[in-house]
Amino acid sequence: MRYGLLLFDEPKRDTSRKIIHIDMDAFYASVEVRENPSLAGKPVIIARHPKETGGRGVVATASYEARTYGIHSAMSAQKAYELCPNGVFIRPNFELYRETSKQMHNIFRRYTDKIQPLSLDEAYLDVSTNYIEQKSATIIAQAIRRDVEKELRLTCSAGVSYNKFLSKIASDFDKPNGITVIPPEKSHEFLMALPIEKFHGVGAKSVEKMHSLNIYTGQDLYKKDELDLVSHFGKMGHSLYRKVRGIDDSEVKNDREPKSIGKESTFSEDLKTENDVIKALRILSQKVMHNLKRKQKHGKIVVLKIRYENFDTITRRRSFPDYIKGEEELFQIALSIWEEETSALGVRLLGITVTGLESVIFETIPLPLWEKKATERKPDRDENQTRTDH
Repeated sequence: MRYGLLLFDEPKRDTSRKIIHIDMDAFYASVEVRENPSLAGKPVIIARHPKETGGRGVVATASYEARTYGIHSAMSAQKAYELCPNGVFIRPNFELYRETSKQMHNIFRRYTDKIQPLSLDEAYLDVSTNYIEQKSATIIAQAIRRDVEKELRLTCSAGVSYNKFLSKIASDFDKPNGITVIPPEKSHEFLMALPIEKFHGVGAKSVEKMHSLNIYTGQDLYKKDELDLVSHFGKMGHSLYRKVRGIDDSEVKNDREPKSIGKESTFSEDLKTENDVIKALRILSQKVMHNLKRKQKHGKIVVLKIRYENFDTITRRRSFPDYIKGEEELFQIALSIWEEETSALGVRLLGITVTGLESVIFETIPLPLWEKKATERKPDRDENQTRTDH
């Protein structure tokens, strides 16, 4: 019993930190509109036109005008064309996007050196202590947004709270070009009213299982006992129990090298035909996605490595604003990169890597063998509230 008390005691929140999550608005498309103002107000789709590729290729991102047609990142370019035949398809210019991202990070560094990039277009900033000695994270977030708009002629959305989990949710809450602040004294109210599918990281399969347990909002999740959640969701039950209470102790890590999961194959005989390359890419995509799911990770950056028969080696990467969700999406992205780099030379090695990883919060939920065992339900507890200046 002593172990049970230690495991399931009501956890305490650390509200001492001040975290900002910055997310650029339709980043690639917005950069293209900035470079060519005649595109303003048009459905811009960042992908090669499917008529140029025989129907292949994937959407990197789309402007908000294009999104009204149901177009989203990692969708096939052919499907995007079917949804919006009048869409303006633009081949991605990743050198330009990377340069703009560097300029964005230069702005961040005026305020803090505690920066954790997630992809080219978003990052966490810990401004608990900062270069301008400003106590309010909200004022800093507003200053960053003004700097970005003035200097880069782009807009971004910001979320401000006392941990990464809440700041990420907040930045998605009022897009585009918005800011949402969740101070400690408001976090419980905010999370209780939030639809379960709005929790960052909740996938379609997870939502279906939660609905089967009558969990539709944060309030429903909050009422669940920790032991009950663990019985239904395995090791993720502990995380679910803490997140709905506004608890996330993960630090903003300014790692120099992004974490990655990849797989590569060196072939005994060089691949000579496109069909051979396609088969190899599909197998690699399957293996990489299997490893990502096994480690409960997902990422937004895909790297393709190609080594030709003359031992020349190239690597090409593509960044997306949304996480790569499945094997087919990963395969289509890798294939689109290959089609842009294809050569008459035989292929000696192929590799696919997904980088910029984050933990999948609720997407993959292992079910323990003892799921159906009855568990004793504990009484609900009130959340401790602590106030700080955000």
